[in-house]
Amino acid sequence: MAIYRFRVTFEDYEDVYRDIDMPSKSTFMELHQEIHKSTGYQTDTSSSFYVSNDQWKKGTEIALKPAQRKVDAGVLLMENIRLSKFIDDPHQKFYYIYNFDRPYDFHVELVKILKEEEGKEYPAIFKSVGQAPKMIAAANFPVSTETEDDDDYVEEVEGAEEYGVDEDDDYETMDGDDEEGDDDTEKEEFGSQDEDY
Repeated sequence: MAIYRFRVTFEDYEDVYRDIDMPSKSTFMELHQEIHKSTGYQTDTSSSFYVSNDQWKKGTEIALKPAQRKVDAGVLLMENIRLSKFIDDPHQKFYYIYNFDRPYDFHVELVKILKEEEGKEYPAIFKSVGQAPKMIAAANFPVSTETEDDDDYVEEVEGAEEYGVDEDDDYETMDGDDEEGDDDTEKEEFGSQDEDY
């Protein structure tokens, strides 16, 4: 039996990866589970593998716990599809999204095809480098009570002349004679300032 060695790399943490040996008859579900034996993440969350090209462009989707619309469209399911079905290249690539609610993206690449070693149990982690980042819970996002955004806006306006914007230009017409009648017009339109509302 052939053994596929996959290198599984976090897209945003390239120094964290796992080399995993999988029997060719294994399903995508088994690969999904083996990946998270090493990351410590839960395996019962909505995720998908995508058959990819060398540029990691996503193609055919193989899903776990897909949305109903995907099921209705006939999406392939991880538990039903063997790895060997989509190994067309000695360096076959799969783009893998774990947990669509708070996704981590992975690159999964076939790096070697081996012969089964007698007495060795598969699947197996061949190599593990780096610590998987911790999953971030929604409650951990801080809510700011500061007015930092307002301060930033004031600083931008104060520094506007630096970038060729002269605030005096915007007010030149206000000193002109053409504007003299505006006050009376505004009073007619909006009523006297002394009215009670």
